[in-house]
Amino acid sequence: MFQAVGIISSGAVDMATYLVTGGCGFIGSHLCDALIKRRDHVRILDNLSTGSLDNAPPAAEFVRGSVADSEAVTDAMQGVDGCFHLAAIASVERYIDDWVGAHRTNLSGTIAVFDAARQVGTCPIPVVYASSAAVYGDCKQLPITEDATAQPRSGYGADKYGCELHARVASKVYDVPTAGLRFFNVYGPRQHPSSPYSGVISIFCNRLLNHLPIDVFGDGTQTRDFIYVSDVTSALLNAMDRIRDSYEVLNVCTGGPTSIIELAQLIAELCGCEPQLQFRASRVGEIFHSCGDPALMRRRLGLSEPIDLRSGLRTTLSWVQTMNLPNNHRQQDGQQ
Repeated sequence: MFQAVGIISSGAVDMATYLVTGGCGFIGSHLCDALIKRRDHVRILDNLSTGSLDNAPPAAEFVRGSVADSEAVTDAMQGVDGCFHLAAIASVERYIDDWVGAHRTNLSGTIAVFDAARQVGTCPIPVVYASSAAVYGDCKQLPITEDATAQPRSGYGADKYGCELHARVASKVYDVPTAGLRFFNVYGPRQHPSSPYSGVISIFCNRLLNHLPIDVFGDGTQTRDFIYVSDVTSALLNAMDRIRDSYEVLNVCTGGPTSIIELAQLIAELCGCEPQLQFRASRVGEIFHSCGDPALMRRRLGLSEPIDLRSGLRTTLSWVQTMNLPNNHRQQDGQQ
């Protein structure tokens, strides 16, 4: 049974309806905003384990449920034109604490989405889903292209790769059009720094705004490819609009590496302070360099140049300031 937060009213005759799993989360809520802005109808399936109803647009339907519940997924898939599957446990640490539970949500939940997409309606429903750069593991080929060998070093990365393999099955065997987007380090407003799943940027922003020291694991020269959330939203929308009868896997990245020390210095500069760096031991299994090649993504999805890091950080800092967030959190996954 749908629990409606609100329903769009529009005069558009051919308004599409999309299911967004994880639509109350960081990336999902930005996607829902973009869909509603272009006058599409949005249905959200989210169990609120990490997302918040505060993130949900008032004009969207809300269904409380888990993607691990195949019946809930099938019900939510009824009458939609496409599905954006973003619901996941995006935490390496959760796999250490609850391997089976995280696997059930991330891989079994994705299979439930593909299965519902092939069975509901008169023809298969296209699915655009979130994969991750974690499938590459510690890849020595930089920048990383989509044809690099998958060598995941965590349960999370292994299950994301598993999602891609099952997407191929969904497409080749059951004719479900799928597009997997391998997100690199996504950042922006609504990525709460006190969450155990938050990225290093939201944590650094909050601590530096409060003139607190920040932890740097290792020597700080490890690099990441940071991409702003609105660029990720554009990739999701274009993937749904352009890839309708195929199986595709694409990087979602900028192609520009930034070291953790460079990141700390840039955020501190924007905050008008000097960063106090506390160096900690490297984390076991941490990937040292991660930077993707965006060429195929831009060509296939028709995307322009991404928002530069400085501009994206300014917007993120403004959001952190307006939220008046607590500063007593610890750095958790950090996705360094």
